[in-house]
Amino acid sequence: MANPFVHIELNTPDLAKAKDFYGQLCGWTFNDIQMGEGVGVYSTFKPSDGPGGGIFTMPEAPTAWLPYIGVENLKESTDKAESIGAKIIMREQEVPGHGWFSILIDPTGANIALWQAKQA
Repeated sequence: MANPFVHIELNTPDLAKAKDFYGQLCGWTFNDIQMGEGVGVYSTFKPSDGPGGGIFTMPEAPTAWLPYIGVENLKESTDKAESIGAKIIMREQEVPGHGWFSILIDPTGANIALWQAKQA
């Protein structure tokens, strides 16, 4: 499938409670990464099947899941999304050592992110 979902994130006001809930519900285990100021701890998970993701706390953002769609060229895909009606929230941001992302709101009001993985 072209442009599959490749990552999902949950922003939550209570990281411990979310990890406990999803750990019990889904059997996920978490790897905590210290991200520094603004995000703090980013807890990654990877189920046995399907995309993995992360859970974190960013107080200025809403509590919600955010799916990421894999793309080959982030700038082109971000520009295309904007040209067909998306509102760009954050343009091409690097995650050092991993890749780049953009966050947008589609024409129906749904939040979505685009992800371009770093080539090995």
